[in-house]
Amino acid sequence: MAKKINQSGFSDWKPVQLPDLNGKTYVITGANSGIGFAAARLLGARGANIIMACRSTAKGKSALSQLKESCTGDVQLVQLDLSDLSSVRKAADDIKTRGDKIDGLINNAGIMMTPQEKTLDGFDLQMGANHLGHFLLTGLLLERVEAASGRIVVLSSIAHKGRALDLEDFMSDQNYSPTRAYTQSKLANLMFAFELDRRLQAAGSNAICIACHPGYTDTNLQSTGPTGFLKVFWSTMNKLAAQDLDAGATPTVLAAAGSEAKRGSYYGPGRFGDTRGPVSDASVSEHALDKEKQKRLWEMSEQLVGLNWLT
Repeated sequence: MAKKINQSGFSDWKPVQLPDLNGKTYVITGANSGIGFAAARLLGARGANIIMACRSTAKGKSALSQLKESCTGDVQLVQLDLSDLSSVRKAADDIKTRGDKIDGLINNAGIMMTPQEKTLDGFDLQMGANHLGHFLLTGLLLERVEAASGRIVVLSSIAHKGRALDLEDFMSDQNYSPTRAYTQSKLANLMFAFELDRRLQAAGSNAICIACHPGYTDTNLQSTGPTGFLKVFWSTMNKLAAQDLDAGATPTVLAAAGSEAKRGSYYGPGRFGDTRGPVSDASVSEHALDKEKQKRLWEMSEQLVGLNWLT
């Protein structure tokens, strides 16, 4: 069962409601394509400075050139491979040299339904790239976000509703399937977001965390991760049911910069099983609201990435 956890007071938020963002800086992981690229374009068109954190430098440079055509703020590129903790630490150091404040850290990048594979650090690839890399990046950049009284945005998915988080098989070693590993990683994203905002409040921090999901959006995610039948299935479904990138990016820009957004919330489209439609408060599965498991996830993540923060 799923339920809405907030009543934010709006039922169909649009990017045209964004305020003037001149002088504000947003770091977006995976900004070279898909929702990350669309969010960068929408924020940049309102004057924001954009730091693209991308795994592929070549693809990042190409996207940067495109963004500069429509963005009125500055656009920069940082190399980041979320599946490699050493790369995450290097990228965080690089980002810190770009300025003293981050108004929004948007944890957007992800992979979907890949065959079983391990990261350089020995993690399941999907859990490592989707959750643990972002967990470490956020901890390393928190001071910059706090300096701006800024926001941390965590992208989850309607896939989080699948099943409860299995901390006993966190890396899916005992029971691997591409779909299970993906849904577990997106559930970890959402539970991390809720635990992070609670810890920020407890610490008296002036930073906040907001979660969101894009519904079902036509991106490269469905074509670069799945293989075999899943690849054929998702390529067909994209043509039939997926919404466009701007619609998919709307919850992200709301969470990152919308004045109507509230801390600790979860935003996304709310029709057709939360796959598309007007953007407002999104429904959350009951198992994502397990505070004790959120705490255990945090502690386990700290241990795995080697960083203790907000303890």
